[in-house]
Amino acid sequence: MILQLFLTFAQIGAFTFGGGYAMLPLIQREVIDKYHWLSNAEFLDIIATAEMTPGPISINTATFVGYKMAGFWGSVVATLGIILPSFAAITLLTVVLNKLQDNKDAQNGLKGMRPAVTAMIITAALSLAPQSIVRPADVIIFLAAVILSWQQWLDPILILLLSGVLGIVIGLF
Repeated sequence: MILQLFLTFAQIGAFTFGGGYAMLPLIQREVIDKYHWLSNAEFLDIIATAEMTPGPISINTATFVGYKMAGFWGSVVATLGIILPSFAAITLLTVVLNKLQDNKDAQNGLKGMRPAVTAMIITAALSLAPQSIVRPADVIIFLAAVILSWQQWLDPILILLLSGVLGIVIGLF
């Protein structure tokens, strides 16, 4: 299990571009669809916790998945697995990009990846929506979170906390 956690998250870390949110669909595919380590509900709970925890969501998600699957050492190897490829790639890319800084093809290639990353994030959100928006009250929480998320000055952690409080209040009725 420990080796599989490391290899799974190393693969995700090596082949994902676009930041932490772009990794979520790949993590979802591996831990839910391929290995059946987690249910959709467990994955949503981990994402919510990872979002509220300081640090990048992909690293936090890997850490929490690793812990759920194999305790402390699972969290260590999953975290290292997702970090090491990026660390190596960034070190190498820094050298290469400094040389390609004025290369139009390189710049256009990077710009071309942006819509794909956005599509991957939207795909992950749409695949998780049926498990997270199940009650009529969830629609209210979802819409409130969308509206609040458009406010650039509002901290995402505050939005999550307010959504949790709203969930508690709605659950009382």
